[in-house]
Amino acid sequence: MVKYGLDYTRCRWILPLLLGIGVIFGIIALAGWGWLESQTLPYVLQASLWQICRRPDQGGEWNCESLMGYAWGRAAAATYLVGFLLLVICFALAIIAFAIDTLRFNFIRGIGGLLFVAAVFSIMGLVIYPVKFSSEVEMTGINMFSWAYGFGWTTAIMEICLGFFFCCLPNYEDQILGNVKPTYFYSSP
Repeated sequence: MVKYGLDYTRCRWILPLLLGIGVIFGIIALAGWGWLESQTLPYVLQASLWQICRRPDQGGEWNCESLMGYAWGRAAAATYLVGFLLLVICFALAIIAFAIDTLRFNFIRGIGGLLFVAAVFSIMGLVIYPVKFSSEVEMTGINMFSWAYGFGWTTAIMEICLGFFFCCLPNYEDQILGNVKPTYFYSSP
């Protein structure tokens, strides 16, 4: 990417594309039912970021309860949702930043800083949820934090990594814009 510069049409949109993938993963985490599930038979517990569902036995009816009745449930949902909204804002800003012909490198560094703030909020929600869930909600059997919770962590890790890319990209401004003379390692005999 640095070799060809950000004017190279295929490389220019890699970072906004990765942010878009992070947004999709965040949507999956917010809407997914697999934050916590029973691992073994009988499967009697299933939880999302928003509610928990239990059933008395394998063939019984699911009884659902909102986690928004707990202060920690509201805190976990709010902090993760703030992190997700900041990620969406960064995605929109990245599309604007890379769509204009002359890149504003300070603007790109600001997107990186905002991604770090989004990561902090996402991680706070992802830590509050399992700590308080396992201490305040009665669970039976063996349970595991599942696929949607994993998508939440993937989103947070992508926010951190992309934050580094967006913050470090302006350090290579001259190479990206082609303002550096090539260095040749050939010497005449």
